[in-house]
Amino acid sequence: MKTRIGILGLGGVGGYFGGLLAKAYKDSDKIEIIFIARGETMENIKKSGLVIETDKDTFTAFPSVVTDNPKEIGRLDYLICATKTYDIEESLSPLQKCINEDTMILPLYNGVDAGERIADIFKDSEVLMGCVYIVAFIESKGKIKKVGPNEQLFFGSDVASWKKMQKLEKILKDAEIHAFLTDEIDNTIWMKFIFISALASTTSFLNKNIGEILTSDDHKQFFVDLVEEVAMIAAVKGIDVPLDIAEKMLAKLAKSPQDNTSSMHRDYLKGNQTEYKSLVQKVVEEGENYEVETPNYRKVIEKINK
Repeated sequence: MKTRIGILGLGGVGGYFGGLLAKAYKDSDKIEIIFIARGETMENIKKSGLVIETDKDTFTAFPSVVTDNPKEIGRLDYLICATKTYDIEESLSPLQKCINEDTMILPLYNGVDAGERIADIFKDSEVLMGCVYIVAFIESKGKIKKVGPNEQLFFGSDVASWKKMQKLEKILKDAEIHAFLTDEIDNTIWMKFIFISALASTTSFLNKNIGEILTSDDHKQFFVDLVEEVAMIAAVKGIDVPLDIAEKMLAKLAKSPQDNTSSMHRDYLKGNQTEYKSLVQKVVEEGENYEVETPNYRKVIEKINK
């Protein structure tokens, strides 16, 4: 029987990594890639495939199946989830019959609580923890644009089958995905969260891109202040936070495309629903739980949650 892998969420993350998987296993007799999509995106991919554009090249990926019908999706061995954090419960609820105790679920979200939320829905399945470093976004329905060199995917679990996770790692690596199975996934996710939360908050609050933030001492300091607030929470929770965390996050910012911003900022400017609950409000709530002050995050909430 084929190993069946579902990709839920064809935005920048799911579209890019899903595209690489579909390209690699297009003619495979062992692995089947299923895109879970709907509406115009589904129709465009059915007709013309999913176009992936990078700084180096452009290719078109054709999955084995693209549908939003659970009967056509069928039973899944792996499910890679990459919707927005505010869509977790709603996007997964139609897939109840596609997932069982043998399904391994890999969440690729910006927040730190996605795994817990998914495990509450699928109590018998193995839910991993995962995160990615990538700059990619929807350029149009059925087209993903990926910018810059970063494209790392980390995942792991303290309780899931190591053998099955190793199989997933090989599937990903064979598709030329820079995937890493790690036994320190908690630390990895929190290091990503510190960066993406502070970046999303800074860009949205100041209405500036990365280059504009780095060319202003005041803007850089605001970013650093946010980093230090969320890093303190992480440290209190037992995460191994480097003493020079602010310097590391600034260095990461400097290596990012200077004209880029955060996905939350882009959604905010468009008047769309944003991930502020997972990226900003969550920090304030955790600060209250662990008695850590978060005055700068509160400023962000006051401005963007209006």
